[in-house]
Amino acid sequence: MEKMEIKHRCGWCEGDALYEEYHDKEWGKPNYDDQELFEFLILETMQAGLSWITILKKRENYRNALDGFDAHKIASYDQNKIDELLQNAGIIRNKLKIKSIITNAQLFLNIQKDHGSFSNFMWSYVNHKPITNAVKNYGNAAPNTPLSDQIAKDLKKLGFKFVGSTIIYAFMQATGMVNDHEVSCFRYDEV
Repeated sequence: MEKMEIKHRCGWCEGDALYEEYHDKEWGKPNYDDQELFEFLILETMQAGLSWITILKKRENYRNALDGFDAHKIASYDQNKIDELLQNAGIIRNKLKIKSIITNAQLFLNIQKDHGSFSNFMWSYVNHKPITNAVKNYGNAAPNTPLSDQIAKDLKKLGFKFVGSTIIYAFMQATGMVNDHEVSCFRYDEV
């Protein structure tokens, strides 16, 4: 009888199929695509004060409600669209967070214009290559770093909302700017 190989994953995702799929296919994988980076930025800002699994479960609802995370469309949302979003039970109906989506979309487009791409702007903080950490136990991983402090400060100075250091560090982890997979995780060497 052939022995089945068991993959070790980071402890935070084990036991939930949606979490495991996200971990296995997306989390920590270097992402340089502006559209996907914008999606992660929006989702991470929606997470403020909530668990990531809550947002992950609502991801498709956000995608549908926010025109596929099209920054150009979102940047021009008016009060009617805000009212519509506030009635959408499939997303987090927080007025400040919904308004921040519009503001952040407008600023995202400004960064694209000023820096060629949002990816170029964000990845410049890490010299365009991931920082690889040696996390043994994710429960002991830092929730933020001096670098995420600096990025958050710079984004806030530009006018971005809901971009505290912890949210920005989560964004960096999700988009692979930082490899915080546990060293025993099968994805650690893959990403």
